[in-house]
Amino acid sequence: MTDTHAHPAAAPPVIDVQGLRKEFGKFVALHDINLTIPRASVGLLGANGAGKSTLIKSLLGLIKPTSGKATVVGYDTQTQGTRVREHVGYMPEADALPMATTAADFVAHMAEMSGLPARAARQRAADVLYQVGLAEERYRLIKGFSTGMKQRVKLAQSIVHDPELVFLDEPTAGLDPKGREEMLELVERIYQHLGIAVVFSSHILEDIELVCDYVVILDGGRLAASQPLGGIGDVLGQVTLRVDGDQDAFAGKLSAFGIPVETTENASGALELAVTASDERVFDLIRDVAVSQDIAIRSLRSRSRSLEDIYLSTVGATREAENGD
Repeated sequence: MTDTHAHPAAAPPVIDVQGLRKEFGKFVALHDINLTIPRASVGLLGANGAGKSTLIKSLLGLIKPTSGKATVVGYDTQTQGTRVREHVGYMPEADALPMATTAADFVAHMAEMSGLPARAARQRAADVLYQVGLAEERYRLIKGFSTGMKQRVKLAQSIVHDPELVFLDEPTAGLDPKGREEMLELVERIYQHLGIAVVFSSHILEDIELVCDYVVILDGGRLAASQPLGGIGDVLGQVTLRVDGDQDAFAGKLSAFGIPVETTENASGALELAVTASDERVFDLIRDVAVSQDIAIRSLRSRSRSLEDIYLSTVGATREAENGD
């Protein structure tokens, strides 16, 4: 298989969602989602029941939203659902494989369903099964496969028609540590080497942090965050320090320079200053303020901002806003 998809810097978004709402009776599964997703390896993060699968099925045109609209790879999900599915792959969380069929026959059948002639479909099936590490097992019946092998078959059928975008719904579910690591490597390869944009739905923060460069966070059917992940581990995030002297005056001086500062209490009950930092220059500023006020710094430590920090802060803010409504 070759890389047939470009990664232009200013590529149009693969997904555009406007006011998407889905109700099941009195239960609101999606609350008026507005979302633009770039061509990238995107993590769709949220706890079980957050609305991830409902959003995916809405974007595939498999369920009709109560209100709002969405386009996927340029096609309207409500009026052009068939076109969406021609250009998009889907790896479901549920295990719905035909157990009495070989992997080669099943994946070839899915390729034919996508419009490939029979001979081309079989060749594509062989190619993609090789890509996911099932070249030697492709003529075995699926019922004899391990959980990891079944996940690979599901992955193969989702990309056999060379889609522009693939939705992967909990692809590491049920895998042991080695199988999980191998699946994450395959997901990374899909975008980096095959050029297929990825939406990786998961409740596991570490998985998304390892293979994605953009994250969308859902909580209770609401959009909590949508942002790039590139370099979050290189951002300081927070610097915590203790000083001898007038702590309030020290904090006020930092704040005057536009540096967010909060007073916190550590595990032993001592007061500390938590300084939000975006680069290394914050250390120079802390030093200069300490010198100008003749204040001694007793301790100073930094901590990188992680996906967990982003998740906790955005979900917390979303729930506060919901409770305030």
